Amino acid sequence: MQVNFSSRVLPVGLTALLLIGTQGCASMSRTETGAVTGAGAGAVLGGLIGAASGSTAKGAIIGAAVGGAGGAVVGRRMDRQAEELGAELDNAEVERVGEGIQITFESGILFDFDSDRLRPEAMANLQSLKESLEEYDGTALLVVGHTDDVGAESYNLALSERRARAATEYLVSVGVAQDRLDVVGLGEIEPVTTNETEMGRQENRRVEVAIFASEEYRAEIKRRYGGG
Repeated sequence: MQVNFSSRVLPVGLTALLLIGTQGCASMSRTETGAVTGAGAGAVLGGLIGAASGSTAKGAIIGAAVGGAGGAVVGRRMDRQAEELGAELDNAEVERVGEGIQITFESGILFDFDSDRLRPEAMANLQSLKESLEEYDGTALLVVGHTDDVGAESYNLALSERRARAATEYLVSVGVAQDRLDVVGLGEIEPVTTNETEMGRQENRRVEVAIFASEEYRAEIKRRYGGG
């Protein structure tokens, strides 16, 4: 699978993003906000950036950036991991973002329609992800569930969280440390395209996995190489 290196999002104009993001987070439910801010130290900032940029997953990655020489070290490590994940994961988009990786699974690959039970193909993909996480330690993950806008907003929110949680619980069951993982369901509020067509709705039904340097690894990298 081709890995997309074209989207290198950098924390430029951070003050403006924080101001916009604070307003955006005010409209999020307590469940959504709590889950976002639980995703490691970087995700507190990432939740704000995500509200401004329209992507909670990318926001978490940006919020965990080291910057400087240390950030370059993290980035090179993420390059290698992304290349390997792109070759190992079937029917998933692997994208390098800033100093992290975003993986996007179509919900139809992971789950049957209106279900939160993982399909066998999903388990195979998540097993590959688990093996990558074992090889590349020092990372934390935020798993984000999304739906289209068909049906009640409250139902979609609950379904997206159950699906994200199902993926997270499977990773824990195969040996990923629970303290590396956080989960949030966003329902229909972060579409990537229109919901007016079936193709668009299919793209919006997805689970995203943000991979970024853990708080402990960031501290180590800054101590050894410096950071922003």
